[in-house]
Amino acid sequence: MNEYIYGRNPVIEVLKNRRVDKLYVQKGDQEGSIKKVYALAKEQNILITEVNKFKLDEMTKRENHQGVVALVSGYEYSNINEIIESCDENGRILILEKIEDPHNLGAIARSAEAAGFNGIIIPKHKSVYVNDVVYKTSAGAVDNIKIAIETNLSQVMEKLKDNGFWIYGTDMAEESYTETDLTGRVAIVIGNEGKGIGHSVKKNCDKIISIPMAGSINSLNASCAASIIMFEVLRQSNEKASKNTLHKK
Repeated sequence: MNEYIYGRNPVIEVLKNRRVDKLYVQKGDQEGSIKKVYALAKEQNILITEVNKFKLDEMTKRENHQGVVALVSGYEYSNINEIIESCDENGRILILEKIEDPHNLGAIARSAEAAGFNGIIIPKHKSVYVNDVVYKTSAGAVDNIKIAIETNLSQVMEKLKDNGFWIYGTDMAEESYTETDLTGRVAIVIGNEGKGIGHSVKKNCDKIISIPMAGSINSLNASCAASIIMFEVLRQSNEKASKNTLHKK
C-alpha cells in the first residue's frame, strides 16, 4: 500500500515526479544535498519529521539511507481516459480542486463509491493523495473507485465536455442544487476546504450550484457538501429511470 524511498538522490527524484506523503530526516543533518530535499518539500508543503538515526535504520532495515526517508503511496491510480471509458450515458465524475485533508478525501471517496460515481479526479499539485489515512477513512472504498491525478483541471474539464459531460461547480449561487437537472453525464466540482473553487476552474464550469443553508455558518465541510450533491445526482438518476420504466409500460 505504502513504500519507503531512501537515499538523497532517490528522494530528490521522487519529490520531483511523485507525491510524497511524508519525509523523515535525521536530526542535525543539514549539510549538502539535504538542503535540496528541504527546499522541494517546502515547495510542496510536505510534512518533515526529524528523527534519530536509529529510527531511520529501523525503517530501512539498516540500508544506506543517507539521513532521509520518504513515505510514498503505492496506490494504483487510473487516468482520465480510463474513467471516461467506464461511463455510460449516466456517467458520474467528481473533480476535487486541491483537497488537502486526507480525512476529507477518504470520506468523499466513500460517498462517491456509495453514490455510484465512476471516478474521482484530483490535481497533481497542492492536493492530498491516497495514503493510509485516506484508506482508513474511506473504509476501503478507494479500491472500488477509479482515482486519477491530472496536471491541468481546466483541460480535463474541456475533455469531459467533449465527451458529453455537463460540469457543475459548487459554490455560493442563486440556483439550488435541488432545482438543477443533474441527470445524464455529469461532473461535480468540489473546491478547496478554505478557498473553494479557483477562478480558472470556475469559469470552465457549465453552471454553479449551491446548497441552501439556514444557519449562521454559510459553508459546509468539503466532504459533507460533496456527499449531499452526489446523492442528489443519484436520486435524480433513479427517479428518471423509474419514470422511463413507467412510461414504457
